[in-house]
Amino acid sequence: MAQLTFYTNPMSRGQIARWMLEEVGEPYEQVLLDYGTTMKAPEYLAVNPMGKVPAIKHGDTVVTEAAAICAYLADAFPGAGLAPDAAARGDYYRWMFFAAGPVETAVTARALGLEAPADKAMMAGYGSYDATIDALERAVAGKRFVAGDRFSAADVYVGSQIDWGLMFKSIPTRPAFEDYIAPIRERAAYKRAKEIDAALMPKQD
Repeated sequence: MAQLTFYTNPMSRGQIARWMLEEVGEPYEQVLLDYGTTMKAPEYLAVNPMGKVPAIKHGDTVVTEAAAICAYLADAFPGAGLAPDAAARGDYYRWMFFAAGPVETAVTARALGLEAPADKAMMAGYGSYDATIDALERAVAGKRFVAGDRFSAADVYVGSQIDWGLMFKSIPTRPAFEDYIAPIRERAAYKRAKEIDAALMPKQD
C-alpha cells in the first residue's frame, strides 16, 4: 500500500486533515512544520509551493487544501465509508465546497474588516456574510448529516468550519449549528485528532 505522509502544524487547518485521517484509519507518517522556517524551506515548497499546511502525499500523489484532502481520502480509501452514495453526491460536493469557498471567505473577510459594501456584494463570490451564514444554517438545520443518511467527509469539513466558528465566535451561535455539531464532537476520530494536536501545541511557560 502506498505510503501516506501528512504535513501539518497543530495550530493550523491541518487539524481538519488530521481528523479526516483519523476517520479513515490508515497509518500515516507525520511531518511537523514551523511557520516561516521549515514551511518555507525548499523541501516543503516542492510539495506545496504556497508554503502552507496541510498537505498530504499518497505515494506519488500530492494533495493540498483541507477540503480537497477530505474528498481525496474519502475516495482513496472507500472502505472507510466516508464518500456517500450517488444519490447524496450533489449535497456532498455542494456543501463541502460551499464551506471551503463562501463560508471560509465570508468569515475571514469579516474578521479582517474587509467585507464588500452592500452595493458591491454581487462582486464577491459569497455575496454577504449574513447570506452565507443563513445558507449554512439551512444546510444543517434538522439534519444529523449534511449529505445523505450517514456521516461523510463533508461532515468533517463542514463540521470543522462550524466547530471552529462557534469556538472562536466567528460564526454566530444558533440552535441548528449547535444541534448539528454536538454529536459530531462525540466521534472517536474527532476526539483522537483533537488530543493529538493538543499534545503538539507549544507549551506555555
